[in-house]
Amino acid sequence: CKQVEGTMTEYHKPPKQAKVAILTAGGLAPCLSSSVGFLIEKYTARNPSIEIICYISGYKGLLSGEHVKVTDAVRENASVLQLHGGSPIGNSRVKLTNVEDCVKRGLVVEGENPLHRAAEQLMMDQVTILHTIGGDDTNTQAAKIAEYLEGHNYPVTVVGMPKTIDNDVVPIKQSLGAWTAAEEGAKFFANVVNEQSANPRMLIIHECMGRDCGYLTAATAKAYMDSLHGLPLLPGLNLTKQRKCLHAVYVPEVRIDVDAEARRLKRVMDTHDCVNIFLSEGAGVHDIVAQLEARGESVPRDAFGHVKLDKVQPGAYFAKQFAEKLGAEKVLVQKSGYMARAAPANVADRALINACATLAVECGIKGNSGCIGQDEERGDSLRAIEFPRIKGGKAFDVRVDWFQDLLRQVNSV
Repeated sequence: CKQVEGTMTEYHKPPKQAKVAILTAGGLAPCLSSSVGFLIEKYTARNPSIEIICYISGYKGLLSGEHVKVTDAVRENASVLQLHGGSPIGNSRVKLTNVEDCVKRGLVVEGENPLHRAAEQLMMDQVTILHTIGGDDTNTQAAKIAEYLEGHNYPVTVVGMPKTIDNDVVPIKQSLGAWTAAEEGAKFFANVVNEQSANPRMLIIHECMGRDCGYLTAATAKAYMDSLHGLPLLPGLNLTKQRKCLHAVYVPEVRIDVDAEARRLKRVMDTHDCVNIFLSEGAGVHDIVAQLEARGESVPRDAFGHVKLDKVQPGAYFAKQFAEKLGAEKVLVQKSGYMARAAPANVADRALINACATLAVECGIKGNSGCIGQDEERGDSLRAIEFPRIKGGKAFDVRVDWFQDLLRQVNSV
């Protein structure tokens, strides 16, 4: 079907029977598989005659029309998805409003609007309810598609579920998967910390995901420090809590005074023969990027305009900054991000996902669009939050009691 800018190809009128489509998009989080499973189960319990399809690889699949139908066998065994991480239907980082990138990927042709193409595909597939599981970009893009279709007399109810391990979506109190990611990151470091015994004067930096929000780093640090409570140790043989403890936690919301911190950590190194640091991958990035660009170096960015952190490597940057100042003999930088984000949802996250999915299905059937979450601006009530209010970049509130308690523990070593 050839599309002309500003027009919509004529298809059948919206079907009387509801038809559901599900897609997952953006980076992974420990909630995607669980969310897909709960949605399938709840629609089946509500009305097994409702057809469900899943677009493959997020918005890439929507643009290409690639999808799978949820069969009776899948419905009967959807609970299996609670045991798995990742997304069974695949993700991609396609931004519908980045026309140049969509053309480059071969998803649309030159002069074609990806939003129109996606809207047209939903009409072709006769979808009446679209569930998007992703971050702020995923859900606001879906809202734009729905708005476009509404203007062409093809109403689609769009109900999002907030996925991000950074917990940085405004105004949502707790995004899906963030609790699990923190728990998994703590487990990861519980093994890595033993590397302090591999070499004298060891500096270990645990780099956690978190571009502009320090929540995941802070929550992971808290989960790890909590895990040390009651852990049997043997101080008489140098197996001490001080060597297992964290000695610094750095998040993007707090500027790092490298010289002052180096003086403090040098005393820790001299006393305990090791230093353990938790670093958010976004901490200090603005300073690093400024230095690179001042030297005339280009800083690569993704389709969303985000700096590609794997190219900037904040962990390596701070390792170099601290190593000499602390007199470290060996430096180890380890990243838990991929392990943490690809894990199956834990008990706490599954309970939240279950509640969100229940309301998402209810909203879908009733025709109420929005992103399901605990609305911080409405008394933390679980509701379909209006899409125009959904935004990314929520900063971690470093003033919360549990984080201040954590810093006191860390700084007292």
